[in-house]
Order: sequence, then C-alpha cells, then structure tokens
Amino acid sequence: MTGGDDSWLATIPAGAGRDPVLVRAGLRVHPGLRLGDLVRRRPPGLTGHQWNTASRTVLDLVVCAEDTGRPGFAVEFRPPSRDASGRRAERMMQAVTAAVGLPVLRITSATLRAAEHGPQIVGYVIDARRYSDGAAAGSEVPDVGFRDIVGRLPDGRTGAVNDLGALARAEAVEAYVARRLADPILRGLHVQWTDGPAEGWSWVEVRPGECLVERVSLHPYRISCGVDPARLAEDLAALAVGDRLRTPEAAAPALRRREDLLDDIRRLRDRRGELVDGFAYDHLCEA
Repeated sequence: MTGGDDSWLATIPAGAGRDPVLVRAGLRVHPGLRLGDLVRRRPPGLTGHQWNTASRTVLDLVVCAEDTGRPGFAVEFRPPSRDASGRRAERMMQAVTAAVGLPVLRITSATLRAAEHGPQIVGYVIDARRYSDGAAAGSEVPDVGFRDIVGRLPDGRTGAVNDLGALARAEAVEAYVARRLADPILRGLHVQWTDGPAEGWSWVEVRPGECLVERVSLHPYRISCGVDPARLAEDLAALAVGDRLRTPEAAAPALRRREDLLDDIRRLRDRRGELVDGFAYDHLCEA
C-alpha cells in the first residue's frame, strides 16, 4: 500500500479517536481525522499560519494498515463549489499531503456523502486496488479488469458485479414498470480531463423531457483507484442517481429539461481537445 515517509506521518492506534467504520483486507478505515492528527510537524514551505489552518482540515476517511496504524491514503467527499476560500483550503491541504507523501482521493458530488456512501466506496477502492496489485504481481488473476468481472447480480441477473451503479440500474427498470419513470435506462458518459479530474455523468428520464442528472468528479492525487477513474466516476454518478430515485419527493425539484442536458453534452463535445482520448459520445448529442 502506498504511503508517506515515516518521519512525517504519524501512526493511528486502533483505539485512537473514533472507531473504524470498516476493517477489510488488513486495513482499517477511520472517519473524521484532522490533518494535524496524521502529520507530525509542519512541512517545509508553509508559514505557521498556513500550517495552523491546514492542520485543522478534516479528512473524511483515512485508510490505515491494521497492524501498524500507518496511513496509506485518505478519501475526501466535497460538494461542487465555486467558493474561493474553499478552493484555497483544498489547495493548502493538497500541498501538505503532497509534501508528506499521503495519497488522497477527492470525490466531488452534490449527492454522495462520506457518512452514507463512504464505507461502500472506500471498500470498493480497497478491493479494486488489491485485485490490480495481484494482477501486476503476476498471481493467478483472470485476464479481465476488476470492473468487468461478470457474475450474478442481487436481482438475479448476470452482469458486471463490480459496477457500483448496478443496483440503481435495476431499480430504474422496476420504477419504470411501476410507472414512476418515463424511461427505464440509466444513461451516462465519462471523460478524463487533461491534467485534471475524471468526470462521470449519469441521468434518467423521470418525466417526458425531464431528467434527473448527477455529475461526479474524481481527483486522484498520487493514488491508483484500481480501476479507470473515469469509469468509476460514471458508476458513482449512477449510484447517486439511484440514491435520489429512492426519495422521489427530493428528486422532483431538481429535474432538468432534456434539451438543457443535451446542450451541456454538446458543450462538453466542443471541448474534446481538452480531454484525454477525446470525446466518444457524439451519438448522445443528437436531439
């Protein structure tokens, strides 16, 4: 597991702070630890004021080795924001974690939250990384990516068992049969910005011409997710759509006109030069 320099990162004893929300594969996941709990001293290049501010930053989930307590990586959940002070705080946190060698995965979503969705998502990343590490080490791992492993889904169908949006996709079909949706299919796309985050979109037509839309960005700072970050972002967006479909009264006010969504997709298409491997969704731009 990737980690920082022992001289910088403190170990997290099993009984320190809040109990772990997940223990898995020799790792424990602690919620709500301050950056100052993990970093022993002020990194070079930061003023005392900057360090005092950064050290109070709370990391939503920190993954540690179960035996030694050494931090391996952290996961943050953040809502979309254009707030300048929030962006400054994120840049400061990023500078500190980079200085001490702590990998961070930041998930930006209007719906996904650390408390409700964090353990499932972190458990997924742990499993995907283990699978990927096993494949890289040449162990007996099938010649298929973690996300593409096929098996039996919870609803009895056969499909990709490591698709975090699988349950939402099945629930959308059930909602359509019950006449709660105008279309049974969760649609989506994913892209990777050059020198930027991965981004996934997912949407479903709730009423004729009106869609429930979710967008998720993944910012992997010095960390492998074990799967393609852009595909993971799309699966997380589908997971978020499913979460909102379970509370229709909350979803209804946020519906978007299908034409507005198409305009957004076309604007994304027009920026294909800023995307890794271009834009593969021209077919979605048709009215």
